Amino acid sequence: MQTLIKPSASIRQNYNEISNLCKETGEPVFLTKNEEGDLVVMDIAVYDQREMQLELREKLLEIETMRKSGVSDLSARDISSDLRSRIKERATHV
Repeated sequence: MQTLIKPSASIRQNYNEISNLCKETGEPVFLTKNEEGDLVVMDIAVYDQREMQLELREKLLEIETMRKSGVSDLSARDISSDLRSRIKERATHV
């Protein structure tokens, strides 16, 4: 991951450049104010993908916790199907 850092004034002066940079690299751009971190800007498609990955991870952790506690009525096939349909549903709403 390449860290991209720009002064916050550049968002006003070079919005299109920063937007293109986010889209081309798929990486967030860190904006600074008075030489300190202030904001993070990223492509919305990348943001949505990261959110879906976080949701999937949370669901997998929940399932793992349930499995360790002895819940036995969940089949891997049902869980996988449910997760795929949730991801597909989320992707069509983007």
